[in-house]
Amino acid sequence: MLLLDTHVLVWLDEGNPHLGREATQTINRALASGQLGVASISFWEIAMLVRKKRLEIQIELDVWHRELLQNGLLEIPLQGSTALRAGQLRAFHGDPADRMIVATALEYPATLVTADKKILDWGELHQKIDASL
Repeated sequence: MLLLDTHVLVWLDEGNPHLGREATQTINRALASGQLGVASISFWEIAMLVRKKRLEIQIELDVWHRELLQNGLLEIPLQGSTALRAGQLRAFHGDPADRMIVATALEYPATLVTADKKILDWGELHQKIDASL
């Protein structure tokens, strides 16, 4: 299973050049094999960014969400055990969404695709791909 960080999902949707060629190929293979997921907290994070006008999605968010899922993206729901794990991550920064996403990757287990240097540099997450490559 390949798990997308929130910004990677947005980059993928936008066709943003920040998403590297290798990461894009890996993502496309995972999607084709039904193994591409996103933590449900990412949809909350995106909704908050849209509300704050820090991100623009061209269609209604519920339609956008539904279309992503219809196109094969898997939504990984937040479980209580994952929330507990997120709260117990050691030596990890305080962003709640990042904590939930990383905990989802650890619990599932899944390889996290991210360009977030704080996550990439965190030594406890071993299954990760730098999205910028």
